[in-house]
Amino acid sequence: MIKKSFVKAKKQYKVTFEVPVEHLGKGRDVRVLGNFNGWSWDKGLAMSNGKGTYKAEINLAPGEYQFRYLVDNQEWKNDWEAQGYTSSGYNSDNCLLSLEKVAVAKKAAAKKPAAKKATAEPVAKKAAAKPAAKKAAAKPVAKKAAAKPAVKKAAAKPAAKKAAPAKKAVAAKADDLKRIEGIGPKIAGLLNDAGIFTFAELSKASPKKLGDVLTAAGARFRLAKPDTWQQQATLAAAGKTDALKKLQDELKGGVKK
Repeated sequence: MIKKSFVKAKKQYKVTFEVPVEHLGKGRDVRVLGNFNGWSWDKGLAMSNGKGTYKAEINLAPGEYQFRYLVDNQEWKNDWEAQGYTSSGYNSDNCLLSLEKVAVAKKAAAKKPAAKKATAEPVAKKAAAKPAAKKAAAKPVAKKAAAKPAVKKAAAKPAAKKAAPAKKAVAAKADDLKRIEGIGPKIAGLLNDAGIFTFAELSKASPKKLGDVLTAAGARFRLAKPDTWQQQATLAAAGKTDALKKLQDELKGGVKK
């Protein structure tokens, strides 16, 4: 799991990497290696072991990064809740980490006070110039508003009734798509936006539809490989837990090793 928060004073992100101990085993030497430390074991970010997780923190400037976990300097592991994945070029995938720039937001905020002062005086003059016109226009508006109270109330009730059942129905039938190897929280959200909430729906989704969902989401998702998602979802929908686990043991990032 990856957490990130922007530190304004340093103009950098504080990034926290966390991996459950049960995924790697106790007493292991786990380090985070990536293009931010030259993929070097010696320069790798050492993860401390405490409260059931391996954990490490680092400050990084905005940008696009790749990383993996290296255990005991011999076994590579991925974070399956990463934002996306890309080929390492060595028959494996690297995790993607995207840290967005925030400088544009600061410039926009600085210009707002000047804009308010420039427009304040003309508005005040127009308001003072026609006090009689405002009073005259106020009565017809009030009459129109009072004339149709029944219409507003009648329209409000059906809209509320229709919206509530739809939300309850979606929440009731949704499955945890993150159980499918290769699908993290971000991709699960993209699938939900595309109308895919259950294992059954995912098992019937065409490769083209899955590819279109990932492509439309941007560059960091286009390299995700949904080749086995349908097969995994079919087993999950049928409740074949043992068969699903056996299949996932043969996969790496949702792709066959």
